[in-house]
This record gives sequence, C-alpha cells and structure tokens, in this order.
Amino acid sequence: MYFFDEITREDTMSKLKTSLFLTALSTFSISVFAQNQALNVYTYDSFTSDWGAGPKVKASFEKAHPQCQVNFTAFGDSGTMFNRLRLEGKKTKADVVVGLDNYALEEAEKSGLFTKNNVDLAQLSLPIEWKNQTFLPYDFGQFAFIYDKTKVQNPPKSLKELVERQDLKVIYQDPRTSSVGRGLLIWMNSVYPQNEVENAWKSLAKHTVTVGKGWSDTYGAFLKGEADLVVSYSTSPLYHLVFEQKDQYVATELSEGGVLQVETAAKVIDRNNACADHFLSFLVQSEAQQHLVTSNVMLPVIHSKIEPHFDALKEKQLKAKVLDTSKVTAEQLKNWIAVWQATLTK
Repeated sequence: MYFFDEITREDTMSKLKTSLFLTALSTFSISVFAQNQALNVYTYDSFTSDWGAGPKVKASFEKAHPQCQVNFTAFGDSGTMFNRLRLEGKKTKADVVVGLDNYALEEAEKSGLFTKNNVDLAQLSLPIEWKNQTFLPYDFGQFAFIYDKTKVQNPPKSLKELVERQDLKVIYQDPRTSSVGRGLLIWMNSVYPQNEVENAWKSLAKHTVTVGKGWSDTYGAFLKGEADLVVSYSTSPLYHLVFEQKDQYVATELSEGGVLQVETAAKVIDRNNACADHFLSFLVQSEAQQHLVTSNVMLPVIHSKIEPHFDALKEKQLKAKVLDTSKVTAEQLKNWIAVWQATLTK
C-alpha cells in the first residue's frame, strides 16, 4: 500500500510539473507574440522592388528589432502615396511614410498627418542645414543632365548654354508626374527671372526630343541613343561605373549651381507605434545607409563611409555650388507648372 501511494504521489507530481511547464510555455509564447508589432510603411514602388533598398532595409531592421514586422504598401510614386494618405486621413493604417522629398514638405506639414521624431539631427551631414524634426532625411542627390562623353565632346557649361544650344538633343520629365521633372522646373525658375523663363522653355522645346512621364522611360530612351542629354542625378554615372564598369557617362557641372533633392521619412500622427521610432533611427545608421545609397543610387546623409565612389562624390557635393530653393512654395510650383504647360501648348 505504501509503495502504491508513493507511485501515485510521484505520478501526480510529474503531471503537475508538466502542467505548470506547459502553462508557463504558453504564457511565454503569448507574451512574445504580444510583443511582436506590425510596422506599416507607405512608400513608392521602386523602393520595394527586388532591386530596391526596401527589402534589404526590412531584413536588416527586423534582424536588429525582431519584435517589429515591416509591411510595405507601395504606390506608383510619392505623389500618389501622399494623396492616398490624405484621402485616408487619421483612419490610415500607415505608421511611417517613406519618400516625400523636400519640395513636398510644405503640403505635408499643412496636412497635419505627421508628428515629430526623436532622432538626433546632429548626426546628419548634408549640403544644407536641416532643422525639420518631423521629416527625417535618409538620402539626397543633385539634379543633373547626364551625357555620354564619347558622343558629346563639348558639353554645356551653364544651364543657359544648354537651353540655347540647338545642336544638343534633350529629354526631360513632366514636372506634373515626376519629381525629377519638377527638379528641372525649379532649376529653370531659379536661374531665369520670371519675365524670361517662358522664352527659356520655348528655346529648350526646340531641341527637346520628348517630355516623358517618369524617370525610368526617359533615362532608358537616353541609353538607347535617342538624345544627347537627359535630366537625372549627379549620382547616375556612379551606377554605370560601380555596377556596370562603364565610365563614359558624365554629369554636367553647370556654372549657375545645381538643385538638391532630399528624400525623407516621417511618422504618421496618433499611431503610437514604438517600432516607428526604431525604424526612423535605423534609417540613419550605417547599415541602412549602405542599402539606401547603393540601391537608390543617391548620397548618404551621415558622416559614415559607405562606398568609395559615393563617398568621394559626397565630399565633392558638400563643396559644390547649390541654388537656394528652401523658400520655394507649393503655390509657386503650381504657377510655374502652369507657365511651362502654357508655353508647350502654344
């Protein structure tokens, strides 16, 4: 009887221990699951493409912050993305928006859909001083005309020379649908006085092959030999040099100075997602900058060394002459587009 009681007692204790262990394991699993949090990121489609920076940034970020799960929602361009966000308003599921550039920030600020981040801006290294605590730069570049030096031996030295030279075939992008086209719009209106810009557009139109909807199509047409110059970025030749080992493509260095584009990321207001803060901080760390710079073919926003060719161009860019476009307003852009459109339809 005693032996049987001992076996029963041991069996009961064993079952109790097993039950307690399973309960603890279940509680732990629920706790871990509860800690995992989705981070919904709105961005543009090339960012999330197989060759874009998005998948690499996502993988690195989730490895560093395993409690956060990044979900991208991609749109055709940053303008479409912002319009969707405004349509959804405070009912949006977006926690973070990636891809609004410095010329879209006025409208973005007025929307009231974004909130400040707590990233230390002192670590930033840009050609211009950045004080905006809501929109965080993650890469930048300068607009430039790209040409093939084997075909163009006497490139233009100024924007005015480029506009007037009828021997040069040019391709650029529609400023209504392309941020690169908008860059040229700002460039033209920063160099030419208001009473001269219409004639400048007319002169450029005479030797413009086409005005494309976006960058991809226009740059592709240029590579096929359909024009002598195309509007792109000063970093474009680095893509050909670093990834294709081709050194014939060159960016113009025009005497009036260039126009900068700064791409930013921002938190959506009232979402209270801790992963959003982690994500923004991560974007300006060396690992993320490596992915962003080499995949987006832009320049880093921090002091860290990324890649020798890009690092060298950045040092040059920090000393280059750039036009002050900080006071360009949304209303001005609207008016400039109207002038451009009216000129081309005359």
